[in-house]
Amino acid sequence: MNDQDAVALLRSLCEIYSPSGEEADAVNLLAHRAANAGLKASTDGAGNFIGERGDGPTSVVLLGHIDTVDGFIPPAVRDGRLHARGAVDAKGSLAMFVAATARATIPIGVRVIVIGAVEEEAPTSKGAHYICDRYQPAAAVIGEPSGTSGITLGYKGRCALSLVARQPHTHSAGEGQSVAARAAEWWTRFEEYCVRRNHNRRVFDRVDAHLDEFHTSTDGFTDRADLRGSLRLPPEAPVNELRGRLADLATGWGDVSLDNYTPPFLSDRKNRLVGALIRSIRNASLTPKFKLKTGTSDMNVVGPAWRCPIVAYGPGDSRLDHTANEHVVLDEYLNAVKILTCVLGSRLA
Repeated sequence: MNDQDAVALLRSLCEIYSPSGEEADAVNLLAHRAANAGLKASTDGAGNFIGERGDGPTSVVLLGHIDTVDGFIPPAVRDGRLHARGAVDAKGSLAMFVAATARATIPIGVRVIVIGAVEEEAPTSKGAHYICDRYQPAAAVIGEPSGTSGITLGYKGRCALSLVARQPHTHSAGEGQSVAARAAEWWTRFEEYCVRRNHNRRVFDRVDAHLDEFHTSTDGFTDRADLRGSLRLPPEAPVNELRGRLADLATGWGDVSLDNYTPPFLSDRKNRLVGALIRSIRNASLTPKFKLKTGTSDMNVVGPAWRCPIVAYGPGDSRLDHTANEHVVLDEYLNAVKILTCVLGSRLA
């Protein structure tokens, strides 16, 4: 697969709108293009794309995702940049995986498995959960934007939080706080607690609280407030302490819950996979940079299950994820293909 084919693959993938739960057309296109490039292509029981090349007892998994967030951006190339939904997060990385696997001189006894997971952008992480116990790779790369010279070693965890508060309906001229005012104060006091706890900690080690929704309602007898949000959690985050603090602040008037917990994950940097990436990045006249991300990815799901050398790598600036200006520099994308091609030619186990 030459550079022109690699760019055409990425653009074609981005032309198919594939928000979480609607990935089938993009999966079928990728399977067709991967087969033409020499990979054994199929889909699995979750609807994931699977592409394989090489044969042997040692497997290397390249796990990307084929779904995107909502909001289609028609692909367009301007000034050497491909503007499109998914160009960065994360069809750019997935196309890079297929192109590099097609090009690489894979060592004898090694099988490279490219997976385009479904529903990574959804709380279900359906595709990643499906493959957890179906593979036991010697090394794995997660397809997420790190920049061509970046090597991502860890992601924060996440959990959803909610508050449901009720109190008897009162007239606006009456005494006391409304349930809406109480709920707003509850959130403000918890944010203040996080600020105190995060003092002098690096970004990756902070607890980040994010408020998503605030709704109030009444039936004329009972006033109600519903809040929905999330917490971004560092390694060894005190989840029970946070749950207790939230509950204490709402004692007597609100019910708090934390659910959909995704644990944080931090990988080791001293292994053959990281070493091969460092060498390949330097051979491209770039300076390797280690990164820790405040979001989550499928690394949070498969990392604890596989317990193998694992990093995230891919072209693009993650600050463009989910934005209206999402785009990838095509030279950076092609550089990343070359770097990963060299990595796949190395002994990673």
